[in-house]
Amino acid sequence: MRSSRTFSIMAAGLTVVALGVSGCGGDTTESKPTNCTNTIVHEDATRVLVWAWYPNMAKVVDNFNNGHTDIQVCWTNAGQGQPEYAKFQTAVSAKKGAPDVIMLEADQLVGFEIQGALTDLAPLGANDVKPNFSAGAWKDVSQGDAVYAIPVDGGPMALIYRTDVFEKYGITAPPKTWAEYAEAAAKVKAAGGPAFGDFGSNVPAVTTALMIQKGAQPFVYDLADKQNITIKLDDQATKDVLTFWGDLAAKGLVGKEDQFTTDYISGMVGGKYATYVSAAWAPGYLSGAGVGNGNEKGKFAVAPLPQWDTANPLSVNWGGSAFAVTSQAADKKAAATVAMGLYADAASLADGWKTQTIFPLNQSVLKSDEFVNAKVEFFNGQTANKDIYIPAENAYKGAVYSPFTVYYYAQLQAQIVKLNAGQTTGAQAATDLHNQLVQYAKSQGFTVR
Repeated sequence: MRSSRTFSIMAAGLTVVALGVSGCGGDTTESKPTNCTNTIVHEDATRVLVWAWYPNMAKVVDNFNNGHTDIQVCWTNAGQGQPEYAKFQTAVSAKKGAPDVIMLEADQLVGFEIQGALTDLAPLGANDVKPNFSAGAWKDVSQGDAVYAIPVDGGPMALIYRTDVFEKYGITAPPKTWAEYAEAAAKVKAAGGPAFGDFGSNVPAVTTALMIQKGAQPFVYDLADKQNITIKLDDQATKDVLTFWGDLAAKGLVGKEDQFTTDYISGMVGGKYATYVSAAWAPGYLSGAGVGNGNEKGKFAVAPLPQWDTANPLSVNWGGSAFAVTSQAADKKAAATVAMGLYADAASLADGWKTQTIFPLNQSVLKSDEFVNAKVEFFNGQTANKDIYIPAENAYKGAVYSPFTVYYYAQLQAQIVKLNAGQTTGAQAATDLHNQLVQYAKSQGFTVR
């Protein structure tokens, strides 16, 4: 689950990644970290400092420490998402002050990889755990033969919907295509119903995922060729997606609210939105925010994400985190053991999915009968894992991220704001976004192909 990680990723300062930033020589001090949030079970063991923000991290750390006598995790929460990344960037620039292991979202990895801030885990045994994950999940943390993090949770996307709203306005089945989605939205609007969905500017990762689902490939980048990057944001697929959602917003068929705000959650509770385009961690977030506990309890269901082309279906992902070993780790072997073993034991994984804290990527869970056939309370007992989320995860092929994800998201957010205000078109927004990213990449020393 993403918790509140980068929903408002633009709220904090931008991380600027320039070519030529030297790698982290590292703080090689052997002194043991003492600012641990948790209890150290074995005082004489090697300590590995971890930054992470999962809601049940205290339990996960205790599970690891109780199961190891030679290594102990010293955990601290350095912030959720962007606040943590900003602190890490400061440590990278200063070449000191970084943790040994850090929780990062997949779309943030490349920006730190290019600075030499992360350790290649392949020589440290990462490939031993590769069979535990899908090809898409592994691609998200890899560059060629190098592996820069160990996946933990993911966000295969789907369509959450209000069964009561669908029933009231005669929507007999969840839309299978985005064209059907637009038709259903118009039908509900014409009958005086609520917004069918929301085109919030503060979730640019969602729009990006839908662009990729349409066939866009915003970036082509390989760390082995770090100076060169391909940027393609003025393609027809990107223009089509921005036009589609911009038109829905202009017609009042979907809302324009920022998501993960008090008003947005109130809207989910009160039936202001008929659908929610989101990821597998959403039930945990929504129930934790109070959705599904009142009169709306039992009125949510989930269906596969609508497709742009049913003949060429594509699964996309929003969110998901992994554990990376920083270049400043004094004992990289011990740190790698933590990255591979933390949140990988049966007890921690079970606690994560049963409390809906995470959607696990470990195949030991995804193939377990208990997880597969679990009846999800938020979805009124629907077997959402088996029917929706596991197939979506297994079909996910991975994505290619740029070295400047935060900057890209900021510019896409700005274009969505303009779209929602009627100040641009989808086609113009795509062209402007493309030009901004090309100019930025060149300013950072990249050759844009």
